[in-house]
This record gives sequence, structure tokens and C-alpha cells, in this order.
Amino acid sequence: MAGDRYLIINQHDIYFLTFTVVEWIDVFTRKDYKPIITDSLNYCAEQKGLECFAWVLMSNHMHLVARANPPFRMSDVIRDFKKFTSKKIVDTIQLIPESRREWLMHKFEFAAHSTGRAEHYKLWQDSNHPICLEGNAEWFRQRIDYTHQNPVKQMIVAKAEDYLYSSACDYTGVQGLVKVTVAF
Repeated sequence: MAGDRYLIINQHDIYFLTFTVVEWIDVFTRKDYKPIITDSLNYCAEQKGLECFAWVLMSNHMHLVARANPPFRMSDVIRDFKKFTSKKIVDTIQLIPESRREWLMHKFEFAAHSTGRAEHYKLWQDSNHPICLEGNAEWFRQRIDYTHQNPVKQMIVAKAEDYLYSSACDYTGVQGLVKVTVAF
């Protein structure tokens, strides 16, 4: 995003990323949209060189600690992930019984037209707020802990590892929904 202070400089470093829904709309309160995210993260891990160290999906944003392994580039992986998930979620909104359908579609259409960065509908904000963690073990661990504590701080669960849409359980030895490289 032009003017954003946070940039992906080295395409293969480890980054803490935040993907936010436009206007912080609570899209992921519906169970139908969550598997789109987990399936897409797994696809990116298998086909696009994404190595995920931690992730969490909240109601209106997600955090990811990850890197893109060569020859893949982090910027390309993010672009493809956001483009695919945006289209798939919009399609799903139009298919399922969704009480907020008209309102959501209006918001996503308005975001697309006002930014000019999407043809019809825009789900994700442009910025990813990337913070490079490469070579800083303390920040790396801190961002993983921060990621896993999101649902606890929001009082969704008492223990991070109990939240299904997170990699916290992977750090307790239980395989989660997304392929994760456990770092410590």
C-alpha cells in the first residue's frame, strides 16, 4: 500500500502479518467462512511455499507468523491468498442463508469502488502490516504468543490451545487445522 511504513523488504524473511476485513466487519462469526481460510493456508503451504509458524483467525482479522520459501515470494503468496479467499467468501455469502447478505455485499462493493483495487467486491484491507521477525528470536516468540493469546484476551476461550482456529494447539503437541512448523 502506498505510504505504508510497513513493507516486505526481503521476500523470504519471517514476518508477523495482520489481514483485516474492510471496516473491521465481523465476517468470521459464521462457521461457513472459516474453513475457506484454513483450506487456503494449507493450499499455500503445499503449493506456494508458505511456511506457517503461527496463525489465528478472529471475527474480523487474522494474524500470521510465516515466511515464503524460495522460489516463492511472500508478497505473491499474500496477494494470491487474499484474492482467492476474498472471492470464495463473497461467493459463499451469496450461496448460504446469510442474514447480513445485502449489507455485507454493499460494504464490500463500496470498498472495491472507493479504493479501485478490486473489480467488484473487496473483503480485505490493503495493508498487511508486515513486521519482520527474521534474526530476532525474542520478537519471534513474542509475536507467536501474541497471536495465540488473541482469543484468550477476547474471552472466547480460557486457554489458547482450546481455540479451534489457531495454531496454539500445535504448540501443545496436538495437530491443528493448518500445517504449522512448531518453532519452540
